[in-house]
Amino acid sequence: MKIIHLICAARPNFMKIAPLYHALKKETWCIPQIIHTGQHYDYQMSQAFFDDFELPSPHYHLNSGSGTHAEQTAQTMIAYESLCLKESRPDLVIVVGDVNATLACSIAAKKLHLKIAHLEAGLRSFDRTMPEEINRLVTDSISDFYWTPSTDANDNLQHEGVPSQKIQFVGNIMIDTYCMMQEKIKLRGYAQSLNLNHNEYVVLTLHRPSNVDSKETLQAIIDRLRQIQLPIVFSVHPRTRKNLQQLSSIPSNMILIDPLSYIDFMSLISTSAYVISDSGGIQEETTYLGIPCFTLRNTTERPVTTLIGSNQLVNLDNIIEKIQQPKKGNPPPFWDGKTAERIVQLLQRNVGLMT
Repeated sequence: MKIIHLICAARPNFMKIAPLYHALKKETWCIPQIIHTGQHYDYQMSQAFFDDFELPSPHYHLNSGSGTHAEQTAQTMIAYESLCLKESRPDLVIVVGDVNATLACSIAAKKLHLKIAHLEAGLRSFDRTMPEEINRLVTDSISDFYWTPSTDANDNLQHEGVPSQKIQFVGNIMIDTYCMMQEKIKLRGYAQSLNLNHNEYVVLTLHRPSNVDSKETLQAIIDRLRQIQLPIVFSVHPRTRKNLQQLSSIPSNMILIDPLSYIDFMSLISTSAYVISDSGGIQEETTYLGIPCFTLRNTTERPVTTLIGSNQLVNLDNIIEKIQQPKKGNPPPFWDGKTAERIVQLLQRNVGLMT
């Protein structure tokens, strides 16, 4: 029996490991174990997702907590190394996305000569001021298996010198999650609980440091959004709330809510007119659903969402104009809810390569 660690740290990770955990749990040749590093640890940012996805409690909890990027990365490396040495030495470590835990556990695992698979490998914003870009680059420089969500990610890896035989285009695991939860999402009707009508409101999320860590920048964003006539449902990330409370005023049509569970949030998005965000994952989910998304960033590590999807990059100067020109686009290839299935098939064929 092969032991497989699924590393998760923050809410985007929980969404990505859920379909893969359930797929691996059915197999007779492996034991999947969920390793929660502890970056997001309160109920709405963590446990609510385990409840939604019917995941067991984490097999191991590293309790790394928050802190600066260096503190969080260092604490996670130390805790994960200790786990691998003393309690559970895996045959394969699966890291997802681009959070600090992705980087930290990859480094700790590689120095213990463990095999690493990076799910969502090859994504690039080409903006090294983003901490996530550094995490992506370093993780991909030491991984053994590269599972990509889109063909541009394959191109990026090959350009960086990764042998093509190590790269597998498996598709977008986030769409697996949506398909897995689709019926519950449709039944939820979260907008109705806010007395909002379908397609007559906007969803807003902001959490990138460049947008929310400066009171002045955040105020400028909020002021520009005053021009929107529809109700704006603002799901407020914990790092955003502190500066938001210091602003001089909030538009009267802006509804502030706490972070939601996956089912509630996807229910809210799926019946919205459009979404404004600086998130990575939301670009993908809106593209799959054909809902216009306006990403308040200069770059994206998911360019396929702007090329053939429903996403557009915007800034304060053009956001109101762009909103008048929404697009719905089409889902990219392999965004079909079968990514976890393809990964399991790959692992079955390569089980001998794990040790």
